[in-house]
Amino acid sequence: MMKKTQFFIWIVLLAFLVSCGQPSATPTAAPSATATETLQPASMQTTSVPDPTTTARAYLDAWKAEDYAAMYAMLTPISKDAITEADFTKFYRDVAAEAALSGWDYGITQNIIHPRTAQVAYNVILNSTLVGDLQRDTQMNLSFENGQWQVQWDEALLMPELKGGNKLRMEYQSPSRANIYDRDGSALVAQSDAVAIGLDTGQVGEDTQNSLLTAIYRLTGIRPEKLRDKINAYRQSGWYLPVADVSAEDWDKLGGAVSQFTGVIAQPFRARYYFNGGIAPHVVGYVSAIQQEEVEEYKRLGYNVWSDRVGQKGLEAWGEEYLAGKRGGTLYLIGPDGAIVTRLAETSPEPAKAIYTTLDKDLQKGVQDALGDFRGAVVVLERDTGRVLAMASSPEYNPNLFEPQNANYSYQINDLFDQEKLPLLNRATQGQYPLGSVFKIMTFSAALQSGKFTPETEYNCEYFFRDLMGVELHDWTYDHFLEDGKTQASGILTLPQGLMRSCNPWFWHIGLTLFNDGLTTDVSNMARAFGLGSRTGIEIPEEAGQIPDPGSQLDATNLAIGQGGTLVTPLQVADFIAAVGNGGTLYTPKVVEKIVATDGTITDQFTPTIRGTLPITGTVMQTLQDAMVSVVRSPRGTAYYVLNPFSTSYKIPIAGKTGTAESGSGEPHAWFAGYTYAEKEDKPDIAVVVLVENGGEGSEVAAPIFRRVLETYFLGKAQVKYPWESSIGVVPTPTPQPTETPLPGTVPEETPTPSP
Repeated sequence: MMKKTQFFIWIVLLAFLVSCGQPSATPTAAPSATATETLQPASMQTTSVPDPTTTARAYLDAWKAEDYAAMYAMLTPISKDAITEADFTKFYRDVAAEAALSGWDYGITQNIIHPRTAQVAYNVILNSTLVGDLQRDTQMNLSFENGQWQVQWDEALLMPELKGGNKLRMEYQSPSRANIYDRDGSALVAQSDAVAIGLDTGQVGEDTQNSLLTAIYRLTGIRPEKLRDKINAYRQSGWYLPVADVSAEDWDKLGGAVSQFTGVIAQPFRARYYFNGGIAPHVVGYVSAIQQEEVEEYKRLGYNVWSDRVGQKGLEAWGEEYLAGKRGGTLYLIGPDGAIVTRLAETSPEPAKAIYTTLDKDLQKGVQDALGDFRGAVVVLERDTGRVLAMASSPEYNPNLFEPQNANYSYQINDLFDQEKLPLLNRATQGQYPLGSVFKIMTFSAALQSGKFTPETEYNCEYFFRDLMGVELHDWTYDHFLEDGKTQASGILTLPQGLMRSCNPWFWHIGLTLFNDGLTTDVSNMARAFGLGSRTGIEIPEEAGQIPDPGSQLDATNLAIGQGGTLVTPLQVADFIAAVGNGGTLYTPKVVEKIVATDGTITDQFTPTIRGTLPITGTVMQTLQDAMVSVVRSPRGTAYYVLNPFSTSYKIPIAGKTGTAESGSGEPHAWFAGYTYAEKEDKPDIAVVVLVENGGEGSEVAAPIFRRVLETYFLGKAQVKYPWESSIGVVPTPTPQPTETPLPGTVPEETPTPSP
């Protein structure tokens, strides 16, 4: 067409030039000899029309990028009059959601150009998560307006079958969600019948209340004192008091003893059930319905958003691909009248795969009980592999409360989002805390590695540290002297004795010396090499924390005892404590033992993964281990009176470190970190870290909890009550009471000894 137009223009110009060259019939004056006019040669400019495939490609690239605003801007004015930008965007997003599209691509095949219109043919490949790839040939019509090509909108731009108001509809097929087990195959969560238990406080008989509460305790493990006050507070007015939920199997065994009392309300339900009210809920996670704002996202992933439930938190989220299986579906073309026009594609579902965790169910339950109502965390690692045998975070939460079929759901669901208690926060992996005196392990290692200190180097550990200009720091012994009038400063100590006694001035001295000698980052670099300040690589969500480099002498002294800007997670601490115990190998902690298909095939299997080696010599390692042993064995050790009796009685040697970290608000955080080296064939050695938020002294609170964890692991159950218990598991007061600190060099009676 362009060639014909150009030819016509040339004919007209030629005729004009010929006519200009003919003599005129009108007489004219003779030309002047000095003024001769010359005819200038004619010039012609042509403007080529842009290539319409450039516009088509830009439109389709914007579609691939889901930039619907850019696509809409390329439409003709008539198209924009026919469809609003909101409806245009909704059309594309609805098709992507209904077809469960994970992406799409195109290939331009040819184009046809007319003077003012063009057609661009292309091939569309739609990638559906559920039904595989859909390939279609279609075309785009364009108009040349205002000097550019613009797209004429119609539904066939996406798929030719959609022209005329047809729509897509997916029919979903979802396999059953797989179970999660402990390491020995005991179910932690499975589809199961359960019973929600509550009390009508107005109907509970005063004369039978104690018997009822005893029966509830036997069924649920909830101690009578936790319910008694609530019943009495609402007895007159009558109130529904949610109590717990139990499996149908447990109800069949013990429920009869509960249901015989007046005021008991038992309501059955069936759901994905988390046994025992949630074993390791922060590790396992929970499932919930798809929320309205998530509908489009999950439809594109192939979920039936009206019935499927999705993993949230923990392994339920991490293992969604395994636990949910591969969904199947049938994609239909639906006419404007709602009738099925044709079936476009179909696939069948594939079974889900079960997750076997590294957790020991009985130990996990014991660790959760050991932590009790304190806020904090406990981590138990297999020392020589990185397996997580138990991980507890408190406050706990009941994952079954996310199930609307649970009658207690509406009464307790809001408690899970308490912004003060934060029960959903996994304090073991996401809680970030100053480490306090446990950090002295890093300072100790940096001091010996630097060559500026030896195991024989001595320092006079007094009440006060006055080496900083204008600043006076005081040791923990001084705080206790103010309380009891007896506690003496620790005196002359070698470096290992300084760790054993947890002498703050000793480590302030190390931090200041290294800083002044130009080794400003030795301590912080050592901490990072021990794994602090970075994520461990565990399967579930975790935080990195932070290890700052000191910028001043005061920063250096603060860092030396794990204060200042230092933030760590309990998991990081357990990880490096295990490395100290095993001789220097830093393993990646893992909570997944294996992934198992329905036919029993193991598709993934745990193997220990080394992620680093502690950067200290064998001599330094041995000195460090010996010093940590003395924390438990030496009568002057800060954990001697809590842990040595257990260690000697049951022949389970322990090395560890107490810690008390200033929290910035309220009481300090209590830490104890340690490992065993019993070398028992049936019980691999473990590393255990205990953190109690605002718990006070590490030796008074964290060390006893550490001991109970060892009792549970090695002996099967708790052996000795806590100082704050009236009997094992029964707490008369919410906070443990402090006891006196023994004088240095003496052997006082066996009572908990406070320490940093």
